[in-house]
Amino acid sequence: MSLRRLLPRTLLACALLAAGAAVAAPLDFSFGVINHAAVGGKGEDTLRQALAETDADNLAFVVVNGIKSPSENCDDTLYNARHELLSQAQNGVFLSLAGSDWITCRDRENRSDAIERLARMREIFYSGEFSLGATRLPMLRQSLTPKFRSYAENTRWEVGNVIFATVNLPAGNNHFLLDGGRNNEFEDRLIANRNWLQHLFAFAALKKSAAIVFFSDGNPFGPPPKRSFFRAQRDGFAETRRLFSDLSGNFAGRVLVVHGQAPKPKTPSHILWTGKLGNVAVGERWLKIVVDDHLPQLFAVADADGERR
Repeated sequence: MSLRRLLPRTLLACALLAAGAAVAAPLDFSFGVINHAAVGGKGEDTLRQALAETDADNLAFVVVNGIKSPSENCDDTLYNARHELLSQAQNGVFLSLAGSDWITCRDRENRSDAIERLARMREIFYSGEFSLGATRLPMLRQSLTPKFRSYAENTRWEVGNVIFATVNLPAGNNHFLLDGGRNNEFEDRLIANRNWLQHLFAFAALKKSAAIVFFSDGNPFGPPPKRSFFRAQRDGFAETRRLFSDLSGNFAGRVLVVHGQAPKPKTPSHILWTGKLGNVAVGERWLKIVVDDHLPQLFAVADADGERR
């Protein structure tokens, strides 16, 4: 019988985390990813159902991509209600910030309220040293570095010999704006994300980690923006894509990017590999990913019944 069958959920999580100290420890666990940013106008009921389903599964942790859909309100009432909902989950829950959480927000004069809402999201959801949910898993934030103290949403944690991390890459071309002189947020975050990725790969190499798994809203490996009638749109993910390619090429383990950009309708999610670098879209239903060192590529997508594909 496996360790996962013998231990209660909380003890299992602690055992998996402690196993990170032993590089040779076998890897055999699963985690879930909920893409709430892609549920359209279905709102809280869809998120509540996905959390209930993941609570009932045998998972090491759950990552939620986005706490609201683009059509929902951006006020503190909704933010606080969703924080409470995530806190009630049985699994340890990590939040991957989505563009729909802040980029689409408008104030009463219908002006962009993105920067203020981003700051508010950080205050409500990204404080403390542990995950949300009943199973409290320890994490570290980029905001521990004084130069990047604003970027609390970039977090990392470990299970076994695998490093997991969120990185703020919102859908919608990484929040690059065409209008001149309005890209301070994009440019500052580009620097922070570069530092974050370099730090993670250096840390993983030092620990001889088997893999790094990143969670983001946008797909840094997607097609570039289409050219407009007047000019070409800058690819907001170009620098990050090159950085992923360069850093993963020098890393001995595997690298997996789990993003919230849904695949084509009725197309099952599957991992697309280019050498040691893979990416997978979550889709509208929650996704289960298996980590097993008996697998040729270490990772596999599974359905809710555990069937791997």
